[in-house]
Amino acid sequence: MSARMSASSLAWLPRRALVAFGLAVSLAASPAARAADALVTTNSLTPEIAYKAARAALEYCRGKGYQVGVAVVDRGGVTQVFLRDRFGGAHTVDMAANKAWTAASFRIATSVLALETQSGRPMSGIRALPRVLAAGGGLPIEAAGATVGAIGVSGAPGGDADEDCAKAGVKAIQADIEL
Repeated sequence: MSARMSASSLAWLPRRALVAFGLAVSLAASPAARAADALVTTNSLTPEIAYKAARAALEYCRGKGYQVGVAVVDRGGVTQVFLRDRFGGAHTVDMAANKAWTAASFRIATSVLALETQSGRPMSGIRALPRVLAAGGGLPIEAAGATVGAIGVSGAPGGDADEDCAKAGVKAIQADIEL
């Protein structure tokens, strides 16, 4: 139908013809156009950028004298990179990965989730979910207003120090992921 054609210019057509015309136009829509309406496109970190974030977080912690583990996950929480410093504790493997998974899943810093899910709070039950780690050190990684991954750090002396290391990892890739 042309831009100049309007519903009133088709008033002379019988109702059946209009219905058939509408059906023909619907069927003529390309499969690609229909598929585009059925699919969602998302952005993810490349392995190289995920590694760069993990490496920067590890180096920042090392500079502070902390031996840590760092995990970077994609937007769905699947681990892309894990680095553990020479003397990072065995617990840092699961802790860092779960902090990153939690930050990606809830799309907020795990330190914020820790406050919101304290005992007696309305969302306290979230802590009972598998893999949820409500302790500082996990941050979502965002680009153009969307979560594209997350980073988790474990092994520094406390969640605040873990989060500082995670921030260093995010800062190191910020220019790379700005859209």
